[in-house]
Amino acid sequence: MSSKRLRTESGNGRGRKRQLKREIAELNPLLLEAKERVSEAWSRGLEYSHELGLQVSTQPFTHCVIPDFIQSQSFLTGLQNDLLQLNFHEKSNDLYKFKQSDDLRRRKGYHISALRKILYEDFRLWLSDIAGVKLESTVDISCAKYEYTDVLLCHDDELEGRRIAFILYLVPEWQGSDGGTLDLYDADDHYQPREIVKSLTPTWNTLVFFEVSPVSHHQVSEVVVEGKCRLSISGWFYGPMLERPPRYIECLSQVPHIACDEEILYEWINPIYMDMSAQANIQEQFEEKSEILLKNFFKKEKFQMVCEAISNPKIKWKRRGPANKRCYDQAEEDGFPDILAKCMKLFYSEAMFLLLSNFTGLKLHFLAASDNDEKDEQEDDLEMSDENEQACSSTEKDEKSDSTLPNGNDSRGGSVLETTEKTMPTDSPQKPGVPVCRGELRRWKNGYYTLIHDTNVENTEFALDLLLNCGCEGWDEEFGGVTSYIAKGEDEELLTLCPEDNALALIYRDKETLKFVKHINQKSINQFNKNNEGCSFWDISFVYYE
Repeated sequence: MSSKRLRTESGNGRGRKRQLKREIAELNPLLLEAKERVSEAWSRGLEYSHELGLQVSTQPFTHCVIPDFIQSQSFLTGLQNDLLQLNFHEKSNDLYKFKQSDDLRRRKGYHISALRKILYEDFRLWLSDIAGVKLESTVDISCAKYEYTDVLLCHDDELEGRRIAFILYLVPEWQGSDGGTLDLYDADDHYQPREIVKSLTPTWNTLVFFEVSPVSHHQVSEVVVEGKCRLSISGWFYGPMLERPPRYIECLSQVPHIACDEEILYEWINPIYMDMSAQANIQEQFEEKSEILLKNFFKKEKFQMVCEAISNPKIKWKRRGPANKRCYDQAEEDGFPDILAKCMKLFYSEAMFLLLSNFTGLKLHFLAASDNDEKDEQEDDLEMSDENEQACSSTEKDEKSDSTLPNGNDSRGGSVLETTEKTMPTDSPQKPGVPVCRGELRRWKNGYYTLIHDTNVENTEFALDLLLNCGCEGWDEEFGGVTSYIAKGEDEELLTLCPEDNALALIYRDKETLKFVKHINQKSINQFNKNNEGCSFWDISFVYYE
């Protein structure tokens, strides 16, 4: 019995060896066959297409598509099974939402190790010859799963040392209508993305690669089908660094307030917010938390009129980009109905600047008290006699208790971060003497978002954000469209604002606090406001600077 058992094990062993032999991973021989043509096309910026499907395309930037990248289907099935057994981590921030494995560079297991060997050795050498770049032996490689509503928004992959990006797809049968396409953007003269000019539908055992450059803008479109998993292996080959052009910095206009008396406030704003004691209470809460939400801010009838006017089809909307920074519709003020023009005038008005000073303690109006005012008063006090000083202090105290203006104490209220002092640092850039603002009316729907970007001049200044939503009754946070605040260099959210009708949000933001609007996903179409053809909502967004 012992001998028989040994023979059985020996037979199984031979069977395993035969199975492993069938699963040996080898590159498609087409790569060697077409190498010279591919290299010529790549170096000269020419189009090339092989009858078996391999393609080199130059638009919108040079990229290559290799079908049947690995020969053995049984190996690929085994690789797919091993990848699906990995631990995946939820990845979610302003730029993306999907699940990602740990780095596969040191992952053990036959299939993953064999794939790594192919990429690190045979394919890397082939790729070095094609691109004319000496690629390093170290390669970043990980596995990603994109499922319903997952997305990777527009970016260029630029990071120190990255030269070639690659993606190998291990997907089920896939249609372009399922989403999850690799979208390629063209670029303008400032190397900013303009429009999607090509979309590649993921296909089983197809590898796509392209050179990382200032114009290699691409995205993974939102997966809009349920029950499918877009499985892929991706990463970067590294090599000598290239000199990059300077980052393009946008210039955003800012304007001072417009002359307008306080009657406009009483015409529009809920009377409870015009009460002096209420304003003092709001300022106290704001100085403690650096943010506040004022519900039912407009009078009910005014808010209804604004909602009706915003949905007027005569309003002209323009798409705001570029896609690596933002995607939403902005209304052109020239075509505003009268009620909307008056509404925007309210937020630009001198009266609103002063009211916001009362709400926040910020120096947004020359009549508002400030820390410097206090300092001047204290210096004057030192010159007085003890008797006069006591009398003056008593008088000032009585006057301040009856004042409708902010008291100036702790006037800047800190930041959402609460990691900096509540007063502006002495080394911060000095603002002009006149407070300024900028504002816009925005429309939001599926596919819209804003991103954090290192060239945003907003991030260099202290600012007060104002947001008022309209048409978002029933909105759920899982739809996206949430305004999120984070600390620079961190992923943890400090504050999130879910759209809410007629609620005025005020948030004080310092140079270490960043904001973005989360991508609005497919769920907003399927569940939100089915009577609203565009499945959209609107907001009035302003930023004020002292």
